Amino acid sequence: MAANRRLKASFAAGELAPELYGRAELRAFENGARRLANVVIQPTGGVARRAGLRHLATLPGPARIIGFELGSDTAHLAVLTDALLILMRDDVEVARMAAPWTGAMLAQIAHTQSADALLLLHPDMPPQRLAWNGSAWTLGAFPFLRAPLHSFVEGVAITPSATSGTVTLTADAPFFQAGHAGQEMALDGQRLRVTSVASATSATATVIDTLLGTAPTTAVQEAAIGPLRGWPVTACFHQDRLVLGGVRALTNRLFFSRTGAAGNFDTGTGLDDQAIAFGLVSDQAHAIRGVFSGRHLQVFTSGAEWMVTGDPLTPASIQLHRQTRVGSPVDRMVPPVDVDGATLFVARAGQGLVEFAYTDLSDTYQANDLALVARHLMRAPQSMAYDQAGRLLHVVMADGSIATLTLYRAEQVTAWTRQETAGAFRAVAEANGRLYLMVERLGSYRLERFDASLGLDAAIAVTAEPARAIWPGLAHLEGAQVGLLVDGAPAGSARVAGGSVTLDAPAGALQAGLAFTHVIEPLPIGLAGPSGSAAAAPIRLVAATFRLLATPAFAVDLGRGAQPVPFRRLDTALLDAAPTPFTGDVTLRALGWRRDAMAPLWRVEGSTPLPMVLLSVTTEMRMKD
Repeated sequence: MAANRRLKASFAAGELAPELYGRAELRAFENGARRLANVVIQPTGGVARRAGLRHLATLPGPARIIGFELGSDTAHLAVLTDALLILMRDDVEVARMAAPWTGAMLAQIAHTQSADALLLLHPDMPPQRLAWNGSAWTLGAFPFLRAPLHSFVEGVAITPSATSGTVTLTADAPFFQAGHAGQEMALDGQRLRVTSVASATSATATVIDTLLGTAPTTAVQEAAIGPLRGWPVTACFHQDRLVLGGVRALTNRLFFSRTGAAGNFDTGTGLDDQAIAFGLVSDQAHAIRGVFSGRHLQVFTSGAEWMVTGDPLTPASIQLHRQTRVGSPVDRMVPPVDVDGATLFVARAGQGLVEFAYTDLSDTYQANDLALVARHLMRAPQSMAYDQAGRLLHVVMADGSIATLTLYRAEQVTAWTRQETAGAFRAVAEANGRLYLMVERLGSYRLERFDASLGLDAAIAVTAEPARAIWPGLAHLEGAQVGLLVDGAPAGSARVAGGSVTLDAPAGALQAGLAFTHVIEPLPIGLAGPSGSAAAAPIRLVAATFRLLATPAFAVDLGRGAQPVPFRRLDTALLDAAPTPFTGDVTLRALGWRRDAMAPLWRVEGSTPLPMVLLSVTTEMRMKD
């Protein structure tokens, strides 16, 4: 009978996909786990129970949430719902205004920010500018001083009736459409604005630049952006230029504004500071899905990723290079995220999170799939945001779960865990270090925020002086059974009635919300070991030692169900008082032989709304020869 002692000193490989259970030789098996639910991996390799969620508001319906910065010490959040914009600052609603989008448009809305203005874009909507004017928030169409132009129709000659003022334009073939009204166009490079359309061959316009003559000309350009050809799909600011990517009629075209003039897209004569426009020419038609300002301008399309170079970018210096062929989703807008200088984006197939990183040696970008070992967690990503303080990337999936990635290159940590709640996560956004979520639960949509001081979801945390037994403020959880933390100590649960809960005795502080369970399961020991024969032999777990850090409550299942560990000393802890955090080793004995090599030898599981940090696990086993 062979004895075996193993130390699992880190969980830095995260939860591994079942397809890898036969790859015992992988280094990830040493630091991986079978299941990591409602926990996060610390950069040092430990695993901690995730933060709870603070309830902020009940929303009118499904929403798109966008975090943005205005000032250095406040968190601003734009909540986009059907025909409505709600503005939040430091968790409090500060404005509500009508908006030109519909609920069906939310998934495709893109955004970018410059100074104190947030730009919102959709291919079927004029770009909207949200700004603070010093006394109030305003939302209105972005002003294009000079729209970008493009030749859409070849061979049609147009004759102006004069060279200035109000003129009549006559085409020798059907050309004009109702959507031309109000849009700019150009004849021989000279701009004019169409005021009305009489027929397919006749229109009236106001001359902006004096025309060269009244002779027929086929050098005709139309506005590339507008109700007729579509509005920009995405945008960013790069080298003091506004970069617009893709419109309905020109899905592969980029437009760069003049330097320092975000609304002016007049290419002029090609001077260094004038506007730039060009298409992505390749062996396939790739629709632009994102533009990102990093070390270079990065362009993400439906089928490839591109690098735009030029320092500075000018009409003469700009160059375009295709880098990789991964592609981005087309069914919704999931903006790329910068993490330590690398750009992370969702792969078009919906089962990959790709790191788009520049390498000095080859002067190119390379694509590395960070979700390769946790493919089972990637289920059609819908939204993502990065928490810089915790080094956590949260990716919301179509099934309502969150896949959380701890990424810390200095320590070689690339670890995935999953987050679940009583309901479904639908969107996530970051604003000044705070992580906000839109959650669908109990038949409605809620705005909530990760809060490390909470151990429950959809929770409130309130105090009262003097102490009281009846606590209101829970109308958003009407009829639900909620977990309670009373004066810092777990106090079971209660049902919300009339928006309140009633305690057995008065208390001065209360946390109430929906309980969630954290789970940590190791990989099958027979497959994780260095000996291939170990998987077929019966295994007995003799003892397991868990090293904990500042953990007030801990429960473990060694084969007989999850049992709480009574490591509090009675001489220092009073009944119903807040438990004292424990730091140290807990050794538990186990009984019985295991014949199923796939079954985990131990399982950490608990729903007590208190912190839990597991640093390492040491197991002592015996296996029959």
